[in-house]
Amino acid sequence: MASKKVIVVFGATGNQGGSVARAILEDKDICVRVATRDVTKPAAVALQDLGAEVVKCDLNSKEDVNGILKGAHGAFLVTTYWDDFNQEKEIKQGKTVADASKQLGLEHVVYSGLENVKKLTKGKLEVPHFDGKGEVEEYFWSIGVPMTSVRIAPYFENFLNLWKPVKASDGDYYNLMLPMKDIPMDGICIADIGPAVASIFRSPEEFLGKAVGLSAEALTIQQYADILSKTLGKVVKDSKITPEAYEKLGFPGAKEIANMMRFYHMKPDRDVQLTHKLNPKVKSFSQFVSENKDAFKDL
Repeated sequence: MASKKVIVVFGATGNQGGSVARAILEDKDICVRVATRDVTKPAAVALQDLGAEVVKCDLNSKEDVNGILKGAHGAFLVTTYWDDFNQEKEIKQGKTVADASKQLGLEHVVYSGLENVKKLTKGKLEVPHFDGKGEVEEYFWSIGVPMTSVRIAPYFENFLNLWKPVKASDGDYYNLMLPMKDIPMDGICIADIGPAVASIFRSPEEFLGKAVGLSAEALTIQQYADILSKTLGKVVKDSKITPEAYEKLGFPGAKEIANMMRFYHMKPDRDVQLTHKLNPKVKSFSQFVSENKDAFKDL
């Protein structure tokens, strides 16, 4: 163990961090150290069974973060905004890891970042779950941490819950309620993120100091609907909902997602070709839906 490089994975008991931890664990020359608040969590135990070192760590504690990063070669960091819609807390956590990484001399941090939309649009659009990560990205680079930011496209998994087709009130068909006009929207399967990040860790000279947009493919909402229709045997259509109508849907985060879509209209850089190079097995939306048909059986 002592001769192996240690990579610390924050958020490993969640979707994205779990995907990264599992992919890095396949490299026998690397020791994966998992940071989690609850070491008894089934996801933490499963990673331990796969060979990870699981360590209790609270991202809100500088002492914990410094302790877990001690002796590490690198780290993967993903923070979450959606648990409590707290941008300030997310920024603080990111900066805590950045400070510790600098102080301890980590050689490569891969951060799950996003654009600072508020700054890019001069305040016209605010997307807190992007803006906070954008601020942390800038902070990492400004203090001189060797860091790669991965900006990840929306998960295909969103179509299983938040973006699931909705039964139309005026007929025997379903609507996809996504305010994208006819502009293609990038997407990726969560399981495919990990292998791409593992490839970035293997090629630091190519990716240090860069922001990399990850996407399996970019499709219009009608193309997403056509794939769902073909695979599920139901008629699914693009509802053509506007961002203005979407933000009035009233669920927590509706305005934020409408603003995120407005930002996606500006076609931020997500590199499909590079993503396929980093992970040649990356799934298409069609493959994803075929593999998850059961999740749609209540339509």
